[in-house]
Amino acid sequence: MQPILQAIDVHKAYAAHVALNGVSLDIPERSIFGLLGPNGAGKTSLIRIITQITGADSGEIRVRGEKLTPQHIGQIGYLPEERGLYKKMRVGEQLLYLAQLRGLTKADATQRIKNWIDRLELRPWVSKNVEDLSKGMQQKVQFIATVLHEPSIIILDEPFSGFDPINANLIKDEILELRERGATIIFSTHRMESVEELCDNIALINRSRKVLDGSVRDIKNTFKTQTYVVEGRGRLMVTHPDFEVLEHKERENGHFYDRIKLHANTTPNDLLRYLINNVEVHAFREQIPSINDIFIRRVQETMPESLVENVPA
Repeated sequence: MQPILQAIDVHKAYAAHVALNGVSLDIPERSIFGLLGPNGAGKTSLIRIITQITGADSGEIRVRGEKLTPQHIGQIGYLPEERGLYKKMRVGEQLLYLAQLRGLTKADATQRIKNWIDRLELRPWVSKNVEDLSKGMQQKVQFIATVLHEPSIIILDEPFSGFDPINANLIKDEILELRERGATIIFSTHRMESVEELCDNIALINRSRKVLDGSVRDIKNTFKTQTYVVEGRGRLMVTHPDFEVLEHKERENGHFYDRIKLHANTTPNDLLRYLINNVEVHAFREQIPSINDIFIRRVQETMPESLVENVPA
């Protein structure tokens, strides 16, 4: 299947600062794609090129195989990290104004606004000025403005900023629903737990270059270390030719917690058979690296040695 959005060898520099250095991405249609990277890595520069706020120095962006042009802007919804609402304007009036800028008729816009106001629980605030709303409520208003025209590509930059856990979950549910209805979601965030929950695919940009991309499942499998967590009761041998005990904790009443790394050619079943024959097993699970762990490891691997020395382990 052809990607809905492609970045092909994109370069961008601001004076002496290189923001993007040959970045290429394929973003599958109807997916949630995480665009990750440290501050200053180049994520926002790429987003601004996709949304035509600025242009690439070289390379190109394609939408469904076509070179990006101003005609594609109607297919894109963008929620920037730096929010931009008219503080003195009422919520309902502002949403209507922004919807009509996107080409909706007043009747269509009014109906869609009513629907979204109810879904995001903003009915009591619709006649209030934006400046009277909390940061989280303003964020909801801007989210609605981003998706009102039903774009096929939705770009969300730190979409959960300012939300309490309840409203963050509400927005997560809406993001998943938008994907189910056919939208492709690109979001940039520092909240790695959100990446774990939502993303089908990710790309990691560091120091202007793409250093990792692929499906979340494949990436996590690639970074597995054949390490298992074991909890139980009894006395476990801490040296063994088939595995290495990385961490051992004695607990009360003869219980223990261990992290065990398998040696080459040793299988999880081999370890489990050994455990069953020697201790009482209460828990046995593979320790899969989190996206946060992978993020930190990959960023450190691509840093100059002089900088890595100053990064906490």
